[in-house]
Amino acid sequence: MLCLVFWGAFCYAHSVARTETKEDEIPAIAIIKTNCGGIDKSGSILPSIYENLLTVVFSENLGQVSMEVATAAGAILQSLSVYTPNGVQVYIPNAGNYIVTFTLSNGDVYAGEFTVTN
Repeated sequence: MLCLVFWGAFCYAHSVARTETKEDEIPAIAIIKTNCGGIDKSGSILPSIYENLLTVVFSENLGQVSMEVATAAGAILQSLSVYTPNGVQVYIPNAGNYIVTFTLSNGDVYAGEFTVTN
């Protein structure tokens, strides 16, 4: 009986039982390279948006990365510098369409668009 309970808890924790709903999913933001002279590192930049919180995880050390969050109209909301592989979180106060841009120390530029609905 203990094994059955343990296995059920394990499946639930790892979403094997498919008990999660669409509301439980955190939408990822697609990153595209806009100016890249070296090896494509877009797969190492993993941003996601949940309600008003933009979370960015860097899966490998990319050195110092400049990050800019701007409205779709071009007004800069926040600009900061991040030492990777540390992650960062940015609170987006208003609903709307935004663009996040990442500039690596070698000059490569990556960007992604996202929408805040709350």
